[in-house]
Amino acid sequence: MMEHTIFLDIETIPAQSPDVFAKFRDQIKPPGNIKKRESIDAWLAENGDAAAQEAVAKTSFDPALGHICTIGWAIDGQEPETAHASTVDQEAQILRQFFLSLHPFHKLTFVGHNLAAFDLRFILCRSVVLGVPVPPSFPRDPKPWDKGVFDTMLAWAGSRGTVSMDKLCEALGLPGKDGFDGSMVAETWANGEHERIAAYCADDVAKTREVWRRFHAVGLA
Repeated sequence: MMEHTIFLDIETIPAQSPDVFAKFRDQIKPPGNIKKRESIDAWLAENGDAAAQEAVAKTSFDPALGHICTIGWAIDGQEPETAHASTVDQEAQILRQFFLSLHPFHKLTFVGHNLAAFDLRFILCRSVVLGVPVPPSFPRDPKPWDKGVFDTMLAWAGSRGTVSMDKLCEALGLPGKDGFDGSMVAETWANGEHERIAAYCADDVAKTREVWRRFHAVGLA
C-alpha cells in the first residue's frame, strides 16, 4: 500500500454568536479591591465590554466555541489547496471538502506545526460539533509521537519546548511570515478579506512542507 504525506494547516476565528459575548459579559468581574456597588458598576461600565471581547477573542483556540475559517493542505508534492468559509454557516462545508480530498488515500502521514495538539484536534472536535463524518484515514486520537503524524514544532523543540513557524523558518534560512500572522486572522476575516487568509494559509502549508523536507533530508522524517 503506497504511503502519502499530507501537509496541513488551519486558520481559526473566535465565536461569532452574540450570545457568547453576552455570556462572557455577564461573567466579567472587577478586580477584588473594588468593593462598593457604585464602584463596581462604574468599573463594569468602563471595562466590561473590552474584557468580554478579550475573552471571546481567546475562543479561537477553543473548538467548543471557535470556528475553522480556512483549511489548507497539500498531498505529497501537489500545489496547496484551501477550503475557506466566508460565513460560519459554511464551516461544515469546508470540512466536507477537505475530507473528500482524503478519500482516495488509505494511508497518510499528516505533517504540520503544532499539529496534534491543535490542528488535528480542532478539526476532530468541530466535526463532532457540526455532525460531519470523519474519513478512516484521518487520525482518531492524534498524538505528536504517532507514526502517522509528524509535528515540525515537536521535531525541533522537543516535547517540552515550543518554537513559532516564523522562527523555525528563520533558523532554516526559509522565508518567514512576511508581515502577516495568525493573530491577524480574526480581524482580517471580520473585514471580509477572505482571500488574504486563504493565501496566507496556503503559504503556511508550503512552508511546512519545506521545513519537513529539511528533516527528511537528514533522516529525521
